[in-house]
Amino acid sequence: MNWERNVLRVTPYTAGEQPKDPEIIKLNTNENPYPPAPGVVQVLEEMKADPAKMRLYPDMDSTLLVEALAAREGVKPSQVFVGVGSDDVISMAFMTFFRGEDKILFPDITYSFYSVWADVHRIPFETVPLTEDFRIRPEDYIPACTGRPNGGVIFPNPNAPTGIALPLSDVERIIAGNPDSVVIVDEAYIDFGGESAMCLLPKYENLLVVRTFSKSRSLAGMRIGYAVGNEKLISYLQDVKFSFNSYTMNLAAQRVGLASVQDEDYFRTCTGRISATRDRFAAALTERGFEVLPSSANFVFARHPQFTGDDLLAALRARKVLVRHFKAPRIRDFLRITIGTDEQMDAVLRVLDEIIG
Repeated sequence: MNWERNVLRVTPYTAGEQPKDPEIIKLNTNENPYPPAPGVVQVLEEMKADPAKMRLYPDMDSTLLVEALAAREGVKPSQVFVGVGSDDVISMAFMTFFRGEDKILFPDITYSFYSVWADVHRIPFETVPLTEDFRIRPEDYIPACTGRPNGGVIFPNPNAPTGIALPLSDVERIIAGNPDSVVIVDEAYIDFGGESAMCLLPKYENLLVVRTFSKSRSLAGMRIGYAVGNEKLISYLQDVKFSFNSYTMNLAAQRVGLASVQDEDYFRTCTGRISATRDRFAAALTERGFEVLPSSANFVFARHPQFTGDDLLAALRARKVLVRHFKAPRIRDFLRITIGTDEQMDAVLRVLDEIIG
């Protein structure tokens, strides 16, 4: 009767709320406010017209999507790994590369799924405090500076939920300073600002860059992510994937992902619009007395000196505006506000004017 002693117990990741009320302005999960590329709709119509293909297993190698991504990033197909969203890709990377006894490192204020994966995979970890102005300090991740080895490093660039981007020179310092560990740079938001580490791949065999289609490509509902690294890293990832589930990416995701990658103009138009709206909205918040961290992502991280985070969250929710709030002590008064359309952000500003007076 003591079967629970063999159960894996973890504290799960808490995802952003998915409300049912269509009148809510939903700015809590960093989704793209614009529809996916027109070619995506065409692919879905074609699949609807030929449903018999759904009886077959998908291409386990996702060949066409991998080839398109490799061409876009200027690498070989053997350097690209795809998965069911970047969460799946990163989880696979944790299982594959973080197997040593030394603690892996990531920031104390960052994507909260990292600690969950570490717990699930029984990986020892240490969170590294951001500076007082919420920035990553490279020397805190370099064994020659800290005086102790690590089992690997992962950090988002731009970071989340702060939105602050680390200069490429600092990213390279972390990678170069960890030749005995794999360094994962999570670039979920890089399409909205900052400098990508992709250009460093030829120099460092310990670098893995992870991307997602959820934010910049309007495909959060399709779950597509990928990683790029040297061929040895990717081969190790593939071995783990095919030992776990050979058919992780379904047929629709492969075809839709390909259509998205093939429409670079639409992709750049949408990300450009969001970045412009972000900058305008951040300036408007500053004018209203908010402290706004410098964001290179598709969201802003802000607080107002006259309101607690809980109170402002509740006041917005009462007016049908949903944003994200975190309970960690250093950031409990901040709100993370996803950037929507210009019309949505104007509506949020009107609501905030009602609240702050």
